[in-house]
Amino acid sequence: MSISAHDTGAVGKSPEARHRILDAAAEAFMRRGFAGTTLDDIADQVGATKGLIYYHFRSKFDVFLAVYEEGMRRVRERVEPHAAAGGSGRERLEAMSRAHLLNLMTDLAYHHVVHQGVRAQDSAELKIRQRDALTALNELRRDYERMFRGVLAEGMADGSLRAVDGSLAARTLLSSLNAVDIWYRKIEGQPAAEIEDLADRIVDLLIAGMAAE
Repeated sequence: MSISAHDTGAVGKSPEARHRILDAAAEAFMRRGFAGTTLDDIADQVGATKGLIYYHFRSKFDVFLAVYEEGMRRVRERVEPHAAAGGSGRERLEAMSRAHLLNLMTDLAYHHVVHQGVRAQDSAELKIRQRDALTALNELRRDYERMFRGVLAEGMADGSLRAVDGSLAARTLLSSLNAVDIWYRKIEGQPAAEIEDLADRIVDLLIAGMAAE
């Protein structure tokens, strides 16, 4: 059902409407990039008009920021419990990496938007307000990296991981995990077990190099 510009009552106010906009925007930004995406593209993806978009956001950039923030919220929500769980540093790092990959492969479009945001922070085309907002969101990403760095340090302390440069290891690990979005594409109807098996194999390749002998 299409939602017109004037139909911003119960439907427009609902959290479901906002979530639909974010999902649609993430897909559009992934396919066309920020510059190549219009609010009409997002509205078409939602099955609405721009009125619904403007009801929730004042500009395309604000939609982009909301998608970025939602992407970080989702991955953090999935990964953080493993950081605080029991087990050795290596076991927790493996579980965190697996959760990160599963989130990436199920929320692929959101990951693309986060990467676009990271790359865009220093763009001269951004207004001061936009750059400040993006800088604040990128701090969420840096805090996420610090969570991995902390577990790496604990793994080195408990002997389950080799003594390496923790900052370099965390950045290399996350860069390698995130690079999966370059080649991974969702397959309609792909069984969850296949996605989980792929995540397990990637994590094994990445973490084994840091494992203590």
